[in-house]
Amino acid sequence: MTKKERYGKVLAWFVEHMPVAESELHYKNPYELLVAVILSAQCTDKRVNVVTPPFFKRFPTPEKLAVAGVDEIYELIRSVSYPNNKAKHLQGMAGVLVNEFKGKVPSDVESLQRMPGVGRKTANVVASVIFNKPVIAVDTHVFRVANRIGLADATTPLETEKQLTDHIAPEQRPIAHHWLILHGRYVCLARAPKCAVCGLSPWCHYYKAKKKPVIARPR
Repeated sequence: MTKKERYGKVLAWFVEHMPVAESELHYKNPYELLVAVILSAQCTDKRVNVVTPPFFKRFPTPEKLAVAGVDEIYELIRSVSYPNNKAKHLQGMAGVLVNEFKGKVPSDVESLQRMPGVGRKTANVVASVIFNKPVIAVDTHVFRVANRIGLADATTPLETEKQLTDHIAPEQRPIAHHWLILHGRYVCLARAPKCAVCGLSPWCHYYKAKKKPVIARPR
């Protein structure tokens, strides 16, 4: 099977079985999604969704957040991973958002990355989810699933992103990001992938290797 054929089969399966795929983070506007994605780094969406309601009640706008103290921010996000760094990043992000972008979240990946705490993955999430840009954010789930299945053969998230971008049509990239994340979150688990119930197993490199018979060596 060629890589083109594998992409065709995998994407067609997702189209049929997961026609609706969206972010599981709760947000009401671009600012709220940006904050939520920053908080979600190495943290579950479920935990972030618990933290953000009181956070947005206290800081409903980037202007409010920009003038907040780091300690005050920390107290509201202390249950997420790396709260010290994220508190500093959120304050810095809000300052740049207000001073350079007049409080409006930019739509392009390069501008988004000018804000503290916003790396390529975070920028791609915001650009694709909010602005439907033809980019693919590669987090740990996307990286794992893409390389396990055989959609990518890469050692870094950036290499994986480039390979996915080369083979997925621009109009399909935003939802493909969610397909791969959700598949990795609920089926293609890191330690114990649920291959027995995975609809992608017919085209999966990992499953094919797993099913190879073990040949006993002579003693």
